[in-house]
Amino acid sequence: MLLEIDGLASHYGRIQALDGISLTVQEGEMVALVGANGAGKTTLLRCLSGVQPVSGGRIRFDGTDITRAAPERRVSLGIAQVPEGRQVFGPMSVEDNLRLGAYRRQGGAVAADMARMYDLFPVLFKKRELPAGTLSGGQQQMLAIARALMSAPRLLLLDEPSMGLAPLLVEEIFQVVRSLRDQGVTIFLVEQNAHAALALADRAYVLETGSVVIQGAGQALLADERVKAAYLGL
Repeated sequence: MLLEIDGLASHYGRIQALDGISLTVQEGEMVALVGANGAGKTTLLRCLSGVQPVSGGRIRFDGTDITRAAPERRVSLGIAQVPEGRQVFGPMSVEDNLRLGAYRRQGGAVAADMARMYDLFPVLFKKRELPAGTLSGGQQQMLAIARALMSAPRLLLLDEPSMGLAPLLVEEIFQVVRSLRDQGVTIFLVEQNAHAALALADRAYVLETGSVVIQGAGQALLADERVKAAYLGL
């Protein structure tokens, strides 16, 4: 088991955002977390990456307790997050954004991974010398994913990768996610597009007001009447 979350709680002041969440992610697995706005999805990812305080419960990564670990320690262990809203460094070039993703690494493997990112996202190679802020929304999302992959993560946290994108670009981004899954990248996907997320995921959890209310195989949840009614508009 790569990631184990047990009874996790988190607060914003007196407001409880997460209430006793327990879930797991196995190595090589893609797990989706779906739910409405305000359910606590992004808060959970922020707890995993270490930028949101945990008020209860435990997080273990590959058997190591990281509940109180600093964010940079989590990156060194192999956790990388693609944040909601992309958050690329706009004035910097595309290539410099990618190099920042590998800031903890050295040697020839970085150059090899840079070439791999350009193979995965050819448009980034074409625009590698341009400021990242000049890219389209879909291209910035590709850059944010590639930047995270440059850290050579063991676990990739994806926060709403389809947010704000046109339908055609959403499909393109999910093709990239599918490709990464097929390559064996371990992915924890937070996504409001429940249908697309569940169709890709090995397993999935449904979050409501800070608690897990449904869990199961991705395809099984696609057929679940409660999920259909609440999240799929069926």
